[in-house]
Amino acid sequence: MKQILQVAFLLLLVLLIAPTHSYSQEAPPPTHLLRTYWDDDYLNFYGRGTDRAYTNGLRLEFISAKKKTPAFLPDKLMPTAGDSSTNLYGWAVTQLMFTPGNISKESFQPDDYPWSGALFVTHTLYSYNQQKKMDIQTELNLGVMGPWALAGELQTMVHRMIHYIKPEGWDNQYGNSLLLNINITGEKQLLSYRNFLEVIAGAHAAAGTMLNELAVYPIIRIGKMAPYFKGYISQYAQSKGQKVQFYFIIKPELEWVLSNSLLEGGVLPNRVPAANKKGTGQAAYHSLRPIVPSFAYGPTLSLGHFSISATQTVVRSWMKGLYDNAYGNLSLYFSW
Repeated sequence: MKQILQVAFLLLLVLLIAPTHSYSQEAPPPTHLLRTYWDDDYLNFYGRGTDRAYTNGLRLEFISAKKKTPAFLPDKLMPTAGDSSTNLYGWAVTQLMFTPGNISKESFQPDDYPWSGALFVTHTLYSYNQQKKMDIQTELNLGVMGPWALAGELQTMVHRMIHYIKPEGWDNQYGNSLLLNINITGEKQLLSYRNFLEVIAGAHAAAGTMLNELAVYPIIRIGKMAPYFKGYISQYAQSKGQKVQFYFIIKPELEWVLSNSLLEGGVLPNRVPAANKKGTGQAAYHSLRPIVPSFAYGPTLSLGHFSISATQTVVRSWMKGLYDNAYGNLSLYFSW
């Protein structure tokens, strides 16, 4: 954990000494954004990291603003927030990983979270309408879970590099299966005070072979910041009259989960680990908890073309009878 905090401090120091330049009237605001994020349960504001449940998530995303709708058919079908909206299209690659609490154990562990990984490509449309103070965010996900997702290989390689516990139980992960999902989010401003305080209401729905859920949440932003509905890029980039942004977010959420393939197994026949199908008599995994509350919070710092954000999320257990989970997120942004 000490090494992780040192790396985070060095990244923050680089941002603090990076030159910032305000945009002249001739220079347009940024229209492109490269984002990379890292979820990990070892990233913890309180120094009490773990290595279990939702243990790792990696995402690399490229976003760009376009005045006209691209010719790509899905782009024509995805909804926008109105004629005056700022439409941002993006592509991302994401890998997610779940493991039980004891990763050195080779045998099947039905009384814990499953060994499970996913790897998928996401096409996005983030449509923000500053006049109406609302947005619609659409994601189309296509990928795989199981050994094809290479979660076991990545975790084993990283743990070997940092001389940490070797994960021994990936033979118990769910079998290969196809992931196809559509996720839609809508948000609307409830309250704002200058560029210091914003209260936003949001709702999220997901449907497909990976995840089926509904969620509601508020977002509270406090600090020095560009307006939220000016666009996704503006939240993490310098714009005219806004050289520096530093703000804090608070996001409690209530999620109604109908199904989750990473925790229950995919749509193909091999829904349970091989170790549980060999007549061992062991019980299957715990069932899903239908209502899952969570609470996320953390700061964002934006200086010029570079931004960094860090959040901590505490979430109720996703499966009945199991333990709760906490994980941190570190995101880096570069805009131009």
